[in-house]
Amino acid sequence: MSALTSGLVAASETNDHQALTATLFLLVVLLTVGITFWASRNTKTAADYYAGGRSFSGVQNGFAIGGDYMSAASFLGISGAIALSGYDGFLYSIGFLVAWLVALLLVAELLRNSGRFTMADQLAYRMRQTPVRTAAATSTIVVSIFYLLAQMVGAGALVALLLGVDSDAAKNLTIAGVGILMIVYVVFGGMKGTTWVQIVKAVLLMFGTILISVLVLAKFGFNLSDLLGTAADNSGQGSKFLEPGLKYGATTTSKIDFLSLGIALVLGTAGLPHILVRFYTVPTAKQARKSVLWAIGIIGSFYLLTLILGFGAAALVTGDAKDRIVESGGNLASPLLAEAVGGGAGTTGGAILLALISAVAFATILAVVAGLTLTSASSVAHDLYASVWKKGQVTGKDEVRVARIAAFVIGGVAIALAIPGQSLNVAFLVALAFAVAASANLPALLYNLFWKRFNTRGAVWSIYGGLVSSVGLVIFSPIVSGKVDPKTGDNLSLLPASVDISWFPLENPGLVSIPLGFLLGWLGTITSKERTSEERYPELDVRSLTGAGAEK
Repeated sequence: MSALTSGLVAASETNDHQALTATLFLLVVLLTVGITFWASRNTKTAADYYAGGRSFSGVQNGFAIGGDYMSAASFLGISGAIALSGYDGFLYSIGFLVAWLVALLLVAELLRNSGRFTMADQLAYRMRQTPVRTAAATSTIVVSIFYLLAQMVGAGALVALLLGVDSDAAKNLTIAGVGILMIVYVVFGGMKGTTWVQIVKAVLLMFGTILISVLVLAKFGFNLSDLLGTAADNSGQGSKFLEPGLKYGATTTSKIDFLSLGIALVLGTAGLPHILVRFYTVPTAKQARKSVLWAIGIIGSFYLLTLILGFGAAALVTGDAKDRIVESGGNLASPLLAEAVGGGAGTTGGAILLALISAVAFATILAVVAGLTLTSASSVAHDLYASVWKKGQVTGKDEVRVARIAAFVIGGVAIALAIPGQSLNVAFLVALAFAVAASANLPALLYNLFWKRFNTRGAVWSIYGGLVSSVGLVIFSPIVSGKVDPKTGDNLSLLPASVDISWFPLENPGLVSIPLGFLLGWLGTITSKERTSEERYPELDVRSLTGAGAEK
């Protein structure tokens, strides 16, 4: 009888914990949907839909940039990579942070001053509209879908953990639900709704991260050295856990792969469309610079705290929970760490913190997928539909209608691709998006800003060359096929173990595709006789430095 009673009590506690989790999730969803519908009442023009009417202050946009940039890859994937790979995992944090500084110094303000709604506005300003806008829109969509894939995978892992479901059908339904929500945000809220969702998310994420970090450090008397030592002991790797090379130093190929990853991370942000368009939402260049300062403070603080989250998970999460981190590719490290510092599995404190942090992570995913989908849909409507197909003979109302239709299509594609990719680490998936962005977008943006002779052929060759090479090399890499866990023999690739087309040895294509994008941009330019772009360069130069005519 006592065993039966204890079983019933345990089941009751589990149900209570899941009810708490479901309630917090529901509150997050209701809050974000409420913000979206509130914003929809103030979205009347194309400028409102694409750029929030340029009505956000520097502080607001700084928080929104942080909310957009600190994705599920950061909160779930990086902490998981650190928990599993130690020092080598922390390299993701370093790469993302340095990448942000590169974007600010090279591209952000200049792009804001010389563009209007999309990345293609700046590229096409002094070139032939149709080929350049088509190429830029294609690249924007591909990069965004890679990034969306990572967020959806994180959502599936989170909800499966919290609601206690392990079935593939439940995870698939979760991914579909997130996809439907992001479509709602974009269709009704536009940039105004998306920006406010990102601001709220940034505040929640920083609060949750600081809370868990303080609780983790408190376990070790706020002695970081004790935390690192315990993490190394519990990792099973000893001192190697705190040294370079555990993940990327075993072979020559893994060392080269790390170099490729580092290049992609550092250069990728400056080519991410959904980050760059955030600078269109402020009214002046001064406010753009102010938003940059706030974003640096928020993003820098967050990435330093991922060190505590990752090593905290390695030190404090043990037993079955540790196995679940490994099985999820590291994606569950932060939520299970929250449960551990709250008292452990089965405790009320553990359940509360697990639910809280997971709800914050869910808000993170919702905010980022909304920004990504909006950027892709805007590019389809503004670049392809209005500028290429209709040659500018279209109303703002028609553009917005097409953008909303595009959001449905892009959301469907993201859902379809995320379902088979649930075993991959979300930080790694985002690193692939960075590689594509750095290969396809960054060379064209930099050439256009700083090279007078750069022309249409150079832009098209650079974008398509970087895009095709980076995506193509991913297809033929161990990520898609041929990767097997040497210890367990488990298949770690997207395709079944019986399929192996991995002739390209690196998991990240950046080392090859990024230089190729720059090379093709140069080669296309010098082999073209076009000189019209040179005549408009002085005007673009002045515009990028002053912001004159940025809204025209």
